[in-house]
Amino acid sequence: MRIEQALRDHGHRVIDAGSHDDDILLRVHDPELVRHLRTVWDRWVEAGLTADDRHDRVVPYLIPSAGMLDGLPEREPTAVHAAAGRWCYDTMTLVGPGTWTAARAAVDVTLTAVGAVLTGDHLAYALTRPPGHHVTRSAFGGSCYLNNAAIAAQALRESGHERVAVIDIDAHHGNGTQAIFYERDDIFYGSLHVDPGAGWFPHYAGFADEVGRDAGTGANLNVPLAPGSGDTLWLAALDRIIEGAAHHGATALVVSLGVDAAAADPESPLLITHEGYEESGRRLAGLGLPTVAVQEGGYHLDTVGELVALTLRGLSSCAPSSR
Repeated sequence: MRIEQALRDHGHRVIDAGSHDDDILLRVHDPELVRHLRTVWDRWVEAGLTADDRHDRVVPYLIPSAGMLDGLPEREPTAVHAAAGRWCYDTMTLVGPGTWTAARAAVDVTLTAVGAVLTGDHLAYALTRPPGHHVTRSAFGGSCYLNNAAIAAQALRESGHERVAVIDIDAHHGNGTQAIFYERDDIFYGSLHVDPGAGWFPHYAGFADEVGRDAGTGANLNVPLAPGSGDTLWLAALDRIIEGAAHHGATALVVSLGVDAAAADPESPLLITHEGYEESGRRLAGLGLPTVAVQEGGYHLDTVGELVALTLRGLSSCAPSSR
């Protein structure tokens, strides 16, 4: 509500999300991951696990690593507390009674924003909670369940845009979005974020030498930033990514709009100011592309709404209309 109220205060129109089928969702994510998310809470309850206060949410009991399997085929265990680790790669992304409803509603919000852009708006923003950029095709984590930005990019691609750019300005690398498009040349992914090598999530991805694979070689650009980096380094990194998106020839843009790189945010060591966020939006707008902005992180409740509103004000600087 803080973000929505801030946007209303800044004069943005707010529209209700429409309902959408699962077609695009199932082309981005493994249908079995979607099935798991849809059903795992009910299976958890049916197994009697909620009787123990320590298990009032679904959390993996065992996460099978490549070293554990050592070449053996992956099989989904029949016990739900073990099966949870087949689809979730961390122990902080819990599933409760309302998780699927919220995650699936975020997809509807995202696709409504895509629809607005496809029908004439230059900029539309999807206020999504939970966020999504840490979800790969077949595994969720990082407090994310379905990858809204990837779904937006795929929807734009299937609606006639031959090349789409996803630019991720969340403080943390969007390992899920990168993984989904890593072998594709039609969707560019660029991210500026706190250096995972300095001890920050997602730890195993987000390094500068990750440039794509096979057909996707050159369509992935990571610019990690040292803890303590502020506006000057941030905006220089963003300029590199914008240049990469322009070189890629994108005709539409998805912005993974996290505001957790802000100086006051408790979830990252970056020091981006309010002015830095507005300028980030302004520079992204300079691409001149129809744009869908999708909410990712942002955890300082007193400032998150204003930071989003300022970023959108920057993004709107080249936009005839926005929602």
